[in-house]
Amino acid sequence: MRALVVSTVVGALALSGCQSMNTGATGSGISQYDKTAIGTLIGAAAGYGLSRGNANTSAQNNRAAAIGAILGGAGGLYLDKKEQRLREQMAGTGVEVNRNSDGSVGLVMPGNITFDTNQSTIKPNFYTTLNKVAQTLTEDNKSAILVTGYTDNTGNDSINIPLSQARAQAVASYLAGQGVSRSKINAQGNGSANPIASNATPAGREQNRRVEISIYATQ
Repeated sequence: MRALVVSTVVGALALSGCQSMNTGATGSGISQYDKTAIGTLIGAAAGYGLSRGNANTSAQNNRAAAIGAILGGAGGLYLDKKEQRLREQMAGTGVEVNRNSDGSVGLVMPGNITFDTNQSTIKPNFYTTLNKVAQTLTEDNKSAILVTGYTDNTGNDSINIPLSQARAQAVASYLAGQGVSRSKINAQGNGSANPIASNATPAGREQNRRVEISIYATQ
């Protein structure tokens, strides 16, 4: 079981890592077939290696490799489809869709469309965007979601961390209210950590006051 779980994760990460790779001067991306193949190979290698480390038989090792290959490829393709769907839905909303370094699909929701300064009540105009996110997540309910709130560096941690936590929880609760499984949503507040822009300007601080949603494959 340990081999099975880790193989899934590694395979998915391999595929997601290929998402941003380009070839040649034209910048054409790696094909869907290539991404599947790479994820399959790494999933298989991880499954075999972990199974072998547990002193299993050759047949058991090979079976673990096969399972890892299948799940590694499937997890990556699942996230590819979620990313494509979300890019379509988030077009024109101000929400950035990208692939995180850990392989998850990331949504960056800046402060100018999410919350007023020093508030944790979702702006009414932002409901439509969150409804679209919830629609994608409830299509199959196979995603695990991490909602992370951030602030700018104004104030201190005693203010910023609880505020960012409240904002993340507000978004998580809203998604749950739209049908996303509560058991698959986690919320955390990181305060002013991990800024994505300079806090020296109002525009930069506005970018840092954000909520990020990370979407992971669970099956």
